[in-house]
This record gives sequence, structure tokens and C-alpha cells, in this order.
Amino acid sequence: MNLPFLDLLTAFGQSLLFAFIGVLPILNPLATAPLFVDQARGLSDQGRVMLAHRIGKNVAILLAVTMLTGSYVLRFFGVSLPAVRIAGGVIVASIAWRMLNTQQATTDDATQMAQALTEDKARVKAFYPLTFPLTCGPGTISVAIAVGASLHSRTSIPMSLVNLSGGLVASLLLGLLVAVTFRYSSTLLRRLGDTGQVVFMRLMAFILLCVGVEIVWAGVRACRSQRPAPCCWRGWAWAWWMPSKGAIAVQHV
Repeated sequence: MNLPFLDLLTAFGQSLLFAFIGVLPILNPLATAPLFVDQARGLSDQGRVMLAHRIGKNVAILLAVTMLTGSYVLRFFGVSLPAVRIAGGVIVASIAWRMLNTQQATTDDATQMAQALTEDKARVKAFYPLTFPLTCGPGTISVAIAVGASLHSRTSIPMSLVNLSGGLVASLLLGLLVAVTFRYSSTLLRRLGDTGQVVFMRLMAFILLCVGVEIVWAGVRACRSQRPAPCCWRGWAWAWWMPSKGAIAVQHV
């Protein structure tokens, strides 16, 4: 069935806005910008810019892949969204706990960190933990999976392609927004002063700890309210046990 170009363009714009507005509030790069500054401490200005651009690119790729294939991958491995929330929440809470207990860096400590945190190590940290789970955490992944599932159209393949194209463009815009926000985050925090930065970092770390605990609690409640998936660990155990049982039966025959 051939659809008018205007209908396709309208569907593209609606899916773009739907994906962008749906993911942006929980992605919230302004809230994670102080965490980026804390993790990138010791890098030069050029290194921070490079790291911000790399995180933005990682966020765009992660969101795009999650929207396209997230639900299918989880279904293939028998992993439910509540399990993803629990695992991601534990990681987020542990990182926040370490940030809360980190001592304020002195001038000598900053010099040592500048020597230890090279650009190669910064590239490794760009994905974990800076992209996942600090910037694009389990909550964002869950929303992206739900958005991707909503963009599929069961009535028309061209409409599905147009909707998914809008979701991909929204992922690119979100990644660009993260890169720009992180790039200028140090300038914003520099106006707070040293004491203001310490207070703000501790406050954001505590909020991040609460978010991690809330994510874990939401995952536990969701696990308790739903039945286990058929392809969970019980399914794997059953698949492993049945061939051996069949072999024993054949031997007895």
C-alpha cells in the first residue's frame, strides 16, 4: 500500500518528537553533568572535550541500538526488564557510594590523577561507567526499549521504517545534547567555586545513590508482580536436564 508523502513526513515528525520527549526527561544530561566533571577530573580541557564527544556518540549509538533491537535481545536471552533494572540499579548505587566516600582532591592528588588518567584510559571510561550506567542508565534503557516497541507498526512496513527513522534521528539529537552539555559543564561548575563544587558533587552523588536504590526497588517490585519468563534460568535448567533424562530412558529401553 502506497502512503502519501505528507502522511509519511507527519509520521516521521511525530515519532521523532515521541522518542525525544519520552527519553529526555529520564536521560537528563544536566543532572549527570556534575558526575562527568567528577569522573573526568585530571584531564586537560582538550581531553574533556574529546571525552564529552565520545560519550555523546556512545549515547546516540546505545539509544539507537536499544530502540531497534532491545526487546528482541532481551526476549532471546530470557532477560526481563525488571532484571535489567535491578542489575543497573546496583551498579549505579555502588558508583554513587564510592563518590560519596571520595576525599576532596588536593593539588598533589590532581597532579597524580592528571598523569594517571591518560586519553587512552579516558576512552575506556567513556562507555563504562560514563555512558552506561551514569548517563544512559537502566531507566533510560527501559524507556528506549518501550519507545522502540511502540514505533513498530503492525499494519504497514513503510510506516514502521518511517517511525524507526524518527527514533534514530531522536537518538542522534539526544547524543548531541549530551555532548554539548558535558562539554560546557566544567565552565558552569567553575562559577560555583571549590566549596560549591564539593557540596554540589556530594549532593548529586547522594541523589544518584537514591536513584540507584529506587531502580533496584522498582525492579524487585516488578519481579514480584509478574510470573517468571519462560526462558529464564528455570528454562535453561529444564533444557539441560531433559536430554540427559531422555538418554537414560533410551539406555533402559
